[in-house]
Parts: sequence; C-alpha cells; structure tokens
Amino acid sequence: MKAQRRHKYGRGIYHNGVHTGNVCRSIRDIVSAVVNSNKEKEGEKEGMSADVKYELTEEKRIVGDIALYRIRALKDFGDVKAGDLGGWIGSERNLSQNGDAWVSGNAQVFGNAWVSENARVSGDAQVCGKARVFGNAWVFGDAWVFGNTWVFGNAWVSGNARVCGNAQVFGDARVCGNAQVSGNAWVSGNARLRQTSDYLTIGPIGSRESFTTFYWTENGISVSCGCFTGKLDEFAAKVDETHGDNRYGKAYKAAIEAVKQIMAAES
Repeated sequence: MKAQRRHKYGRGIYHNGVHTGNVCRSIRDIVSAVVNSNKEKEGEKEGMSADVKYELTEEKRIVGDIALYRIRALKDFGDVKAGDLGGWIGSERNLSQNGDAWVSGNAQVFGNAWVSENARVSGDAQVCGKARVFGNAWVFGDAWVFGNTWVFGNAWVSGNARVCGNAQVFGDARVCGNAQVSGNAWVSGNARLRQTSDYLTIGPIGSRESFTTFYWTENGISVSCGCFTGKLDEFAAKVDETHGDNRYGKAYKAAIEAVKQIMAAES
C-alpha cells in the first residue's frame, strides 16, 4: 500500500481531497488492520470458522435486485443474546462469524461489503459496495458507507453522513450530521466532522510534495502533515522551526492563512 496517493486533479486545495493523515504512525496500523481483516475473511471463505454465531433466517426483503435476509444470533456474544434477531445481510460473506461484529435494527449490509472483528452496523445504516467496517468501528443512524471505503479503529459514522469512494475513516474520528467524506480522503485522529466543510486538504505542498489536511476537533483546528499531528498553532511553530522563510516555509504559511480564512468562515 502506498503511503501517499495523488489527487487526480494535481496541485490545489480540496475539501474532499487526499488526506495522508499521520503517515509514520498510521500506515503501519492500517496495513496491520487490513491484513488481519483479510486473513479473517479469507479464512471464513475457506470454512475455517467452525463456531458460527448467527444464521440467516427465512425472512427476506428485496433491495433493487438483491435479496437480503434477517439474521438471528445462535449464541451469546458481546451484548447480543442467543435468539436475538439482527439486521439484514446478503450472505455470510457480509458479516464475520468471528468476534463480536453485528448488524442490528433495520441496518443493511450487502454487495461485497464486509463487517468484522468488533464492528457494529445499526439503526437504518447501509454498508454496501466493497466497503469494510472493522475494528471497533460503529456505523449507525441513517449513515451510508459504500464504494471502497474503510471505517475502522474506534471511528463512528452516524446521522445522515455519507462515506464513499476510496475514503478511510479511522482512529477516534467522528463523522456525523450531513458530512460527506469521499474521494481518497483520510479522516483520522480526533476529527469531528459534522459537515463536509469541516476538513480541508491542501497539496501537493512542502519538501515532500505531499498533502496536508486540516480538520476540526473539539479543541479547534488540527493538522496532519507527514509525521506531524497536532494543533494549528503548533504546526505553525514547527514550520517556522523547520523551514523558516524558505520556499517550503512560505508555502506552508500561506496554507495556514488560507485555512484560517476558509475554515473559520465556514465553521
């Protein structure tokens, strides 16, 4: 997996652009999480999961041309009790038989989507396409997660939020309200997105010609740039210390001023 993806439109400022997040720390965590998720899914395809925790009932609904089946728990796990009815899935390839992962309420998981480990999908949420929800992630409310999206770690996607494309939401991030995270965006850490304008990605920029993402948290605007993750004023101080007034420093400082104007106006 590449540590950086270039936006197809090249250099510029993007609300829904690429978010490289905390590359030095996050990439290892992402690769490890995805490898584990892949192993679990492949293992279940090969019949390695002997102790099943749920079954598909005969209760069926049709979504488009896809048949979905309500699930029923066969044993106690997590906060689920044997006999509990869950939500709707297309097949056992949508929900892991391992861990505490569960689909409940009126939630639907179908297509090639995969919910595993301790993840939860509930309410009227939908997860479809090739999306993956794993770790301790939670998708609920009327949220939709689709495309090639990954939602993992302790992340939550809720309300009327939409996460799609190749986007990734992880760490302790919260995407809610009417926020839309799309394209190749990465939203992580303590990000709090209630609307699409709550994050801004600028790049390629700096000596690495990489992307820098600014996003709202409960404590104001934070920044992810290469190995740096921290508050906006801390980032400004680090830029001054590292680059001074050279061309990279000037570019970063211009970006900081732009963010102050754009994100403060839209907050």
